[in-house]
Amino acid sequence: MFPGSLSTPKVDVIIDMGNPFLNLTVDGFLKIGTVAATRAAAEDTYHILQKGNISSRDFEKMLKKMCKEGAYWGTVAGVYVGMEYGVERIRGTRDWKNAMIGGAVTGALVSACSENRKDRIAIDAITGAAVATAAEFINYLT
Repeated sequence: MFPGSLSTPKVDVIIDMGNPFLNLTVDGFLKIGTVAATRAAAEDTYHILQKGNISSRDFEKMLKKMCKEGAYWGTVAGVYVGMEYGVERIRGTRDWKNAMIGGAVTGALVSACSENRKDRIAIDAITGAAVATAAEFINYLT
């Protein structure tokens, strides 16, 4: 154990869509989409600096990658948060099983939209369930 505590800054953007499901989905999209876009920008900036020069083509490529990554991961996060909330509402309880089911449905949907075969969709559903459940358990520990 480490003495003391570790905390991260909390950023809340409140957009009221008039529905808790939509509010959570948009919030998940914006937060994770921003993280993904920032990661893409940092990665491309590193490669540009390694190369030693910057061109307008490099900058344009970086912006496109930021938008693509932000939109993709934001959408995945929005679907997951919406699924987890929907499962919570249907089951009438708040526990780790909501994360597991939401992760499985999200993994399957994202995989199916990528035109994967049935076996790949099942594997991605299992992976989504495992990652979401692990994240939920880790969240309980902190």
